[in-house]
Amino acid sequence: MQFDIATPTLSEEGARRLEWAGRRMPVLASLRERFRQEKPLEGRTVAACLHVTAETANLMLALRDAGARPALCASNPLSTQDDIAAALVAEGIPVFAVRGEDSDTYYGHIHSVLDLEPDITMDDGADLATILHTTRTELNPVGSTEETTTGVIRLRAMAEDGTLRVPVVAVNDSQTKHLFDNRYGTGQSAMDGIIRASNVLIAGSNVVVVGYGDCGRGVADRARGLGAHVIVVEVDAVRAISAVMDGHRVLTADDAAEIGHIFITVTGNKHVLRRRHFERMRNGAILANAGHFDIELELTALEEMAGPSRPIRANLDEYVMPDGRRILIAAEGRLVNLGAAEGHPADVMDLSFSNQALAAEWLVQNEGALEPQIYTLPAELDAEVARIKLEALGFGLEKLTDDQVSYLSGWQEGTA
Repeated sequence: MQFDIATPTLSEEGARRLEWAGRRMPVLASLRERFRQEKPLEGRTVAACLHVTAETANLMLALRDAGARPALCASNPLSTQDDIAAALVAEGIPVFAVRGEDSDTYYGHIHSVLDLEPDITMDDGADLATILHTTRTELNPVGSTEETTTGVIRLRAMAEDGTLRVPVVAVNDSQTKHLFDNRYGTGQSAMDGIIRASNVLIAGSNVVVVGYGDCGRGVADRARGLGAHVIVVEVDAVRAISAVMDGHRVLTADDAAEIGHIFITVTGNKHVLRRRHFERMRNGAILANAGHFDIELELTALEEMAGPSRPIRANLDEYVMPDGRRILIAAEGRLVNLGAAEGHPADVMDLSFSNQALAAEWLVQNEGALEPQIYTLPAELDAEVARIKLEALGFGLEKLTDDQVSYLSGWQEGTA
């Protein structure tokens, strides 16, 4: 078995963390039990480009239980947990990922999993899919899945351009993914990463959240819960007024730059904080990115203005401006929740990765019947994931009476 990881001797430590995460993932455990009996992915090779975390490791084991041959590479150079990579290799699953790998190694690892000629690919950010559609066009997988908003945006652009050549399940669009992973997962893990990197007090701080989609809303909620004064920057009027109704101030980036203590970008777009904003920021401003790619902060402009940075703490770099102001960047501007912390809790990734496993099964079940376009998992699978999670948490679900079902499907009854 080929693999490329940092430290194989960390496998025991990784196995313990993998086990702990697995205990918090009851929906995936339920799927694994069925998969062991039915083997719905028997003989299929699955190449996954995902964050190499304990939660992802449990997904890889679920795919193996389904009869697949999974292989894994990282979807971000800073998101790999080296002990988890070692634990998976010890389980016989090929992993190509090293925390802190350079760009050439990162893309080389993507090619390594594609070299296995996968039947199904799994993506987080669409880097693997992009290569599949550019330099590795000789490969023809049954289909692909996409985990995150940024990746879905890229893939929809490919579909609109007419270049998408495989069916893709937008796992991110499942309700049990984006309503929970994006909001509650990103909210908690992003604040966790900022606190670990800086150890600053959030209470009383002006926290600027750039972007108010599901992820931005979650970050704003958690920041306010920690006592922050939350300021939202948005380009969408509906989302902006939603932030106002949620109790936040909504300002332009220029105005927010002058009063913010902590800035968190969650847009999926490039250079949303750039030179003009750095020029206005106060001394000691901390910048973090919770979007998938590291282009949300225009770090090249910051380096031109301030020169090279210096590490002031683990995962926190300091730039000194010509006028003496200090601007601090968490996790090199990469995903702060994985670069400076451990990513989303297993409890919420249980939902997301159950969707990933079901998407792989659905692609195989519908092999040959799907067009090269973007699909969403059937609503009944979404509902089943939610039902199993609700039961695992010890809660009950009300059932409609026959009379209520009849009323909701009819039109004859009105005002008495």
